[in-house]
Amino acid sequence: MIIRIIKSLICFGIPFILLWVPPEAFSIPGLTAVEQRVIALFTLAALCWVLEPIPAYATSLLIIVLMLVMISDKGLTWLIVSHNGDPVGTLIPFADLMAVFASPIILLFLGGFFLALAATKYRLDQNLARVLLKPFGSKPSRVMLGIMLITAIFSMFMSNTATTAMMLAILVPVLALFETTDKGKVAFALSVPVAANIGGRATPIGTPPNAIAMKYLTGDDYISFGEWMAFSLPLVLLLLMISWMLLLFFFPMKNKSLNLDMKGKFLKNRKAYIVYATFAITLILWLTDFIHGMNSFVVAMIPVAVFSSTSIVTKEDLKTLSWDVLWLIAGGIALGLALERTGLAQKLVTHIPFETFSPLLVVFFASVFALVMANFMSHTATANLLLPIVAALATSLTGLQPYGGEQMFIITVTFSCSLAMVLPISTPPNALAYGLGIVKTKDMAIIGIIVGIVGLITTYLMVYILNVINFFS
Repeated sequence: MIIRIIKSLICFGIPFILLWVPPEAFSIPGLTAVEQRVIALFTLAALCWVLEPIPAYATSLLIIVLMLVMISDKGLTWLIVSHNGDPVGTLIPFADLMAVFASPIILLFLGGFFLALAATKYRLDQNLARVLLKPFGSKPSRVMLGIMLITAIFSMFMSNTATTAMMLAILVPVLALFETTDKGKVAFALSVPVAANIGGRATPIGTPPNAIAMKYLTGDDYISFGEWMAFSLPLVLLLLMISWMLLLFFFPMKNKSLNLDMKGKFLKNRKAYIVYATFAITLILWLTDFIHGMNSFVVAMIPVAVFSSTSIVTKEDLKTLSWDVLWLIAGGIALGLALERTGLAQKLVTHIPFETFSPLLVVFFASVFALVMANFMSHTATANLLLPIVAALATSLTGLQPYGGEQMFIITVTFSCSLAMVLPISTPPNALAYGLGIVKTKDMAIIGIIVGIVGLITTYLMVYILNVINFFS
């Protein structure tokens, strides 16, 4: 209780002080009252997401409400107009702030949630896992590779947390086949969260940081669902193979054979067929937008409409959706909107002499900082905080253009956020695997550190190759 009070005092006390210090204290020329409030709100969000005196989604809601009151055109009169009647800075239309709850990014993720919910409800995920594991035989190393590939595939379209929970449930009887002293148990237990964290990078809906990145990849920088998979899927497969070899190296297996007895069959009824068809059609439409013209946001609404109208997803099912994730993303979008619309992001970027540094050095430090930061707080919160600043910085760094410009910078930092898996608290999949009681923190740290470093290197390599083939042109 005392610790929580201390956290609350820090999280709310520091932003309060920032609201009342003279603008000159920030050393930012021409700082307006509205921009000073955005700095305080940004600090409030960062502290609350790191220390968590209140739930992460509650922080997002609080930030949006405070923005509506303090920096919107329909906020409190004595806050948005000075004593002489002049405006206190660039105000944001209240409707724009409220619209973040229905942002295309939110609806894209909602479509993914509906697909995942329907797949789980009609056992499509379990039956696919059973079918896909068969070709890998009974050799432990191959079985583990199969589990990692299947986990990665599911995490491309489902919540990483839900995917991990499902795959660990499948894995429990497999772990029982190992002796207590067999390190192979640790390898199998770690394989699922590692694959889930890596696999989520393959699609725009695979993990919240990807969806947040799509908010800034618009206009000339827009990347379609298919284009995203075209450059990220090979990278995911490469990193999966490297992770698989690392797990085998650090945790060698004594068992020579595993007898997997996975029973079950695909459901054969009208609603199940609708789920199968909708899942397939949605995926095909996502990958072929260059043919039909609908972008990924529009396509994402198809499963929402189909499953709702056919009662595959009922009003009771809606209560189980991860609304907290959607609200968390909305808070990040609102922060980005505030930084951009008030002009603060541009002032911060121009105030710091980034042009004196090598643009590639800026990208390197930003991605490493994202990786380190995401190990100690939510990947989504990290992306929420960093990507608005990265997007503003990317547009001002003219030296980035030969290396892929804004797209390259945003994608690199986004992927870095998803590479954080050093600690049990780094990501929900890690926490679930740690909860099995098989994995020690040091085991997770060894793999997490190496995968993080290798992941950064392979990300830089991918960006270099994309630049060579003029992908970003």
